[in-house]
Amino acid sequence: MAHSYSHLYGLPCSGLRFFTVYGPWGRPDMAYWSFTKAILAGEPIPVFNHGRMRRDFTYIDDITAGVLAVLDQPPADDGARVLNIGGNAPVPLMEFIAELQAAIGLSARLEMKPMQAGDVTDTCADVTRLNLLMGRPHRFTPLAEGLSRFVKWYRQQHGHAIAFSRAA
Repeated sequence: MAHSYSHLYGLPCSGLRFFTVYGPWGRPDMAYWSFTKAILAGEPIPVFNHGRMRRDFTYIDDITAGVLAVLDQPPADDGARVLNIGGNAPVPLMEFIAELQAAIGLSARLEMKPMQAGDVTDTCADVTRLNLLMGRPHRFTPLAEGLSRFVKWYRQQHGHAIAFSRAA
């Protein structure tokens, strides 16, 4: 579509693909959000494909920085392009869960499940074009730092200020 509009109307267009965005004010249906809610409530979390999955998690601030970088440099000659914005470093699901447990200060009860229909085992953003556009590698927030920020925000919003340990 971006190419069509660019070609038809002489409008420079950038299509952006975001990879597993997480952080404050995010989507409640995403794993980081629903897992946090369940862990704090002492409920089990569903772990699909028995945890054998990897995702390229991208903290919301990194998405914003990428969008602003793209806005500052429109495509040349009223062209069109598609750029990925992601960490370019997929994290195994079980590592993600371990980092989330550490940020919350509680152990999760894991409910292992088979692969969901229509899901994929791995996602990874190739950010080569974004880095070339910026003239440097785009900095991405480490997962532990981003999850810690999200959990702090979640507790402030939802009243879960006190962390305590519980055996898994």
